[in-house]
Amino acid sequence: MRHTLADVVDIDLHREPPRPASAELRLRYEEEGEAARRQATRHGFWTAVAVYLLFSITDILLVADVAHLTIAARFAIGFVALVVIETQARFNASANAIDRAAATALVAAYAGWLYPAMMTADTQSISYYMVFGAIFMMSVNLFFSFQFRLSLFASVAILLIFFAAVLSFSAADISYRLAFGTFNISCFVFTSYVNWKLNRERYKVFLNAFEARIQHREASERGKALLRLSNTDSLTGLDNRRAVDQKLRDYWNDWQRRGESFAAILIDVDFFKRYNDFYGHQEGDRCLVLVANALKESIEPYNGSIGRYGGEEFIVLARLGTREQVEDLAETIRCGVENLALPHEQRRDGMSIVTVSVGAAFTRSQTGSKLERLIHEADRALYGAKATGRNCTRLFDPNDPQSSDESENIAALLKIAIDQDLVSLVYQPIRNVASGQIDAVEALMRLRMLDGTSVPPSLFIPIAERTGAILDLGRWAIRTVCHELLANDDIPVVSVNVSPIQLRSPGFAASVAAILGETRVAGSRLALEITEGLEMEMHSDILRCISDLKTLGVRIWLDDFGTGFAGLSWLRLIDFDTVKIDRSFLHDCDTPKGKAMLRDIIGLVRNRGPKILVEGVETEEQLALMRQFQIDQVQGFHVGRPAPARTFQPAKAMARRPARAKPAKYL
Repeated sequence: MRHTLADVVDIDLHREPPRPASAELRLRYEEEGEAARRQATRHGFWTAVAVYLLFSITDILLVADVAHLTIAARFAIGFVALVVIETQARFNASANAIDRAAATALVAAYAGWLYPAMMTADTQSISYYMVFGAIFMMSVNLFFSFQFRLSLFASVAILLIFFAAVLSFSAADISYRLAFGTFNISCFVFTSYVNWKLNRERYKVFLNAFEARIQHREASERGKALLRLSNTDSLTGLDNRRAVDQKLRDYWNDWQRRGESFAAILIDVDFFKRYNDFYGHQEGDRCLVLVANALKESIEPYNGSIGRYGGEEFIVLARLGTREQVEDLAETIRCGVENLALPHEQRRDGMSIVTVSVGAAFTRSQTGSKLERLIHEADRALYGAKATGRNCTRLFDPNDPQSSDESENIAALLKIAIDQDLVSLVYQPIRNVASGQIDAVEALMRLRMLDGTSVPPSLFIPIAERTGAILDLGRWAIRTVCHELLANDDIPVVSVNVSPIQLRSPGFAASVAAILGETRVAGSRLALEITEGLEMEMHSDILRCISDLKTLGVRIWLDDFGTGFAGLSWLRLIDFDTVKIDRSFLHDCDTPKGKAMLRDIIGLVRNRGPKILVEGVETEEQLALMRQFQIDQVQGFHVGRPAPARTFQPAKAMARRPARAKPAKYL
């Protein structure tokens, strides 16, 4: 079974680390104390040899007649022992080997001194002097940190040497032998017991220190695991938002200090809500995991960082030197996901696999440069990629009015547009082809800057949708239409364009009902135009809102039919009052193929029952063609240009007014 990173972290947090067995602990105890024991034995032996040689003075005082022999023995044994010990140290002998050499040297030092000392003629002095042999036993057990078995063997050897000397000492009576023998045995037992206790305590100290290290390591590992868990997305194993934000700051600081430029790339899975709703949340999670793995593989050659930014959105950070490299990486990411070929049959844009939209921003020197600005630019680039059809990449361009700083100014302007009277409506007539009467008008929104400069709808409408300002502007437009034209019965029907964002907004139908009630306008005189586009998904909230609006009597029109991929589905689901055929089909009627295409579309819509309105009528020839095709209504510059409300007269008078408009592109 394959675990995700989150699973591994969770296992690390809850598992108990293995404890070494007793034999392994003993071995580790010896290994860890190896260097310290070697040094301690060397230094201790140098001190012991120095003390051993200083006892030459005592030899001169107590056994003067053989002092030359004992002193010679002391120096010879001390010198040889030091040479052996230092040679072992030089050739990195083990601590046990050095300890054995030191213990052997102590036994030899005792025997080497005692043998010539016993040759003295001063039996009384040597009988007392022999008691100093206990010092060697205490050195073996207490002065050095020998292992207990080695100390025991050395102590037994010293004790046996002592008894051999006492038994061979003819001047010693039974009471002397008993007293001194008892003393040495007691000294042997006492020092050996203390040595055994000291060795046990040293081992306990090691165990306590070892346990403390284990606990410290466990605490450190758990802390690291918790930190990884707090910085890891539980589903994909990628960095989560918290970790991404920290890496963003690190990348930004490196750019500010050392000029290491980098790119921030936002990736959004296209139509993921549709995928999740149709295939189920489990498959949706699997889709995100597969996409995450593909993204990791795509950025690996670039040595970048990747994280899940939330929902179906991911972010990639990479240190890159040029905009061309950023574009290459963005396209590599897009292709990596597309090559997965994960089925997605619920799309309505001509694709049937899972794809991603990619928006990138690149560090650049600018006044007031901030990290948040870079992410905002990447987000705007991503919005642009989604708005141009999805499954594409977009690099933020400061010179593009749709993504440049100008859009920020427009976004700020939209917040005050209603209060400052910067937004207004103009109305374009819609003519009945059979009667020549004006059946309705379409309300078109206009925006001007504070200095009076006009802002094209193609620029400010997408920004209004992106920022959410379209909600307030939409309600204002409906209320203004009711006050300017419908409340005075100047025009039979006025259509207003609505955004999918408005239809998905909770309470939109209720707000329309409130405006109709406030202005005392019948719902049947208001038409709301829904644009058939990529953003217009068959969302349950949208269908419910449309149903509520039709209950109010509001007419629902389908705008720009034929430009998207969901038109037929909408015709099947919703009983539209009018379908507006996009102008591009009329303008293609110069060719037989284009004319046949328009005729087929008209036949398709007519079979569904709604009225047919064709946009973009700009010449008398086009109007004549519409009569030939028996179209219900037309709209375009040949019928009438957009004009303010004050120029409109009652419908009958307006119908008698001739149209004097030159052919031009419809806005």
